[in-house]
Amino acid sequence: MRTLVVGSQALLIELDSADEVAALHAELLRRRDAGALGPVRDVVPAARTVLLDGVRDPAALGARIARWEVPPLTSEEGPSVTVPVRYDGPDLAEVARLWRVDPGEVPGIVGATPFRVAFCGFAPGFGYLTGLPEGLRVPRRDTPRTAVPAGSLALAGEYAGVYPRSSPGGWQLIGSTDAVLWDPAREPAALFAPGVRVRFTEAGRD
Repeated sequence: MRTLVVGSQALLIELDSADEVAALHAELLRRRDAGALGPVRDVVPAARTVLLDGVRDPAALGARIARWEVPPLTSEEGPSVTVPVRYDGPDLAEVARLWRVDPGEVPGIVGATPFRVAFCGFAPGFGYLTGLPEGLRVPRRDTPRTAVPAGSLALAGEYAGVYPRSSPGGWQLIGSTDAVLWDPAREPAALFAPGVRVRFTEAGRD
């Protein structure tokens, strides 16, 4: 863990893995909710960092956090959402080939994988989901698509994600969902938020 003061009220914490980020993010939220963290306006995780903003004394807080013993997350911690998916993506057969399984086996593999939102970015409502084991990680497409349909379930590297709106993208598309990922009229607007556990079910079967 490395702490860096990056502004008069901002602290950046660098970590070695997505698991460490998830554990520290959860610990920061627990301590903030318990009133043990001090004034912090925002806690923002990313791939290998957590940013704290609105901190009264970033250097002092960084020194405190560096001494913490942060427990790892358990698979049952955090709120959860279930997302029904139709496995109709144009890259389903290619992903099955890379996994060395039949396309019909992909829904069961995805459904048995415990995903968690690591961080959000790219577009409002887009969550980067971790949980794929090394053997299920697939490369991005050589040629990105100019338009990926909203609701597409996609894979790339260590991440899975669902496109909240139509946009360009180079991830492998394996399915689609009618779930609304981003709705400004809803509270909260984003279905996926850091720390949320996500389970994908096959639409019409569960």
